[in-house]
Amino acid sequence: MELKENERIDDLEYNNLKIIQNEKGFCFGIDSVLISDFAREVKNNSIGVDLGTGTGIISILLACKTKLSKIIGIEIQEDVADMAKRSVKLNNLQNKIDILNINIKDILNDKLEILKRENFDFIVTNPPYKKLETGRINKNEYKYISRHEITATLEDFVEVSKYLLKDKGSIYMVHRPDRLVDILTIMRKYKLEPKKIRFVHSMANKEPSLVLIKAVKNANVFLRIEKPLIIYDENEKYTDEIYRIYDRDKKI
Repeated sequence: MELKENERIDDLEYNNLKIIQNEKGFCFGIDSVLISDFAREVKNNSIGVDLGTGTGIISILLACKTKLSKIIGIEIQEDVADMAKRSVKLNNLQNKIDILNINIKDILNDKLEILKRENFDFIVTNPPYKKLETGRINKNEYKYISRHEITATLEDFVEVSKYLLKDKGSIYMVHRPDRLVDILTIMRKYKLEPKKIRFVHSMANKEPSLVLIKAVKNANVFLRIEKPLIIYDENEKYTDEIYRIYDRDKKI
């Protein structure tokens, strides 16, 4: 496959999957890998939406880790959406993944035939973590848009999820622990009841750096806090669970 300037093909280290990324853009991190594993419980033949898909990593991993019928990735940045489309083709997943280059807020206009109200079984999302005008500003436009709520806020992501999900449909989100109160408050505002939370720690003796959240539309109140997910052991090697997520044998 022909690559554009500053692009490269990276190995996702799972089932021989590949992804196209731009060296000067926002490259995926382990958060995308973890949320794809967290959401792998989606039912067979389900259809879902990946809000803010970036280069498509979550959609690609889910399409291979589950027996979903279709997932639609939404990405506002034209160049990034183009990379996602080419990565889908590179992995021969055109029959399972569609990529749309739109702002997620456009979905609420109710004019997109492919994104009908209350038509989806699940949402998966790795939204920008930082509020606008907070944190260090990155001069790289791609990274700035990926990390900050410039084109859509956390509330926009949740409102759109509520709009798209069927009754009892699920949303899976990865975010930062310091935004947890915001996330839970906004989810309840839009009738998405938090059902499962798992904190992610780089090491067992460190504070959590990520949080994985599952919420269900119009569900009863009940929240389960799962055991922490630890990325590295005391020898700074991946833990057994991380090796399982990557579907690899642990190296000695």
